[in-house]
Amino acid sequence: MKRALVTGGSGALGAEISRALARAGMHVVVHAHGNAARAETLSKEIVAAGGRSEVALFDVRDPAACSREIDRLLAGGALQVLVHNAGITADAPMAGMSAEQWSSVIDVSLNGFYNVARPLLLPMLRTRWGRVVAISSVAGIMGNRGQANYAAAKAGLHGAVKSLAIEVASRGVTANAVAPGIIESPMTRDAFSAEDIQRLVPMKRAGTPAEVAAVVAFLCSDGAAYLSGQVIAVDGAMA
Repeated sequence: MKRALVTGGSGALGAEISRALARAGMHVVVHAHGNAARAETLSKEIVAAGGRSEVALFDVRDPAACSREIDRLLAGGALQVLVHNAGITADAPMAGMSAEQWSSVIDVSLNGFYNVARPLLLPMLRTRWGRVVAISSVAGIMGNRGQANYAAAKAGLHGAVKSLAIEVASRGVTANAVAPGIIESPMTRDAFSAEDIQRLVPMKRAGTPAEVAAVVAFLCSDGAAYLSGQVIAVDGAMA
């Protein structure tokens, strides 16, 4: 059974990705930092549905914490799937953006990717099968007012997966990014009115977490073995 780590697995999108990978027959490690209770609830839900799951709690910004927890997980064998979904926002026009707002978003999305992916790669490569998926955003493709930090972090992930894809291609490992647009969640309901969605999204609706999770699950499957180094927008034709 392949083992998958989903960072930010306790959030709305991460939870749906975790469920999709569990349905695909993977043992899913649900990661959380500030939402341990939600991660535990999700893990128990997966097990109750007949899947395999456990929880990992650590701060992706902390290299030492990542190494300690990943070493613990690797004691049970290689993790052949990584979905880096952890991310935060701290929006402000760049002229008024604090250093903390800039660095906090970069630390979770981009530095967090490095901190988690790097220790997983050699064990993954030794199995000659692996899937790395970074959850990006349409903001990383198009930019977005008030989100220079977020767009920079997500665009950085695009460069990282494209480079990683080349490095690991000969070992049966792929690396891709998925860039969601406006996806239904409590946060987007507060940020975007129905009128905003009609104006911004050619499909005239928000996407669902399940629609993003379906793309991620495909990228993590055997069927996506020849698909690597790509940034796939799931955004209702926004980008």
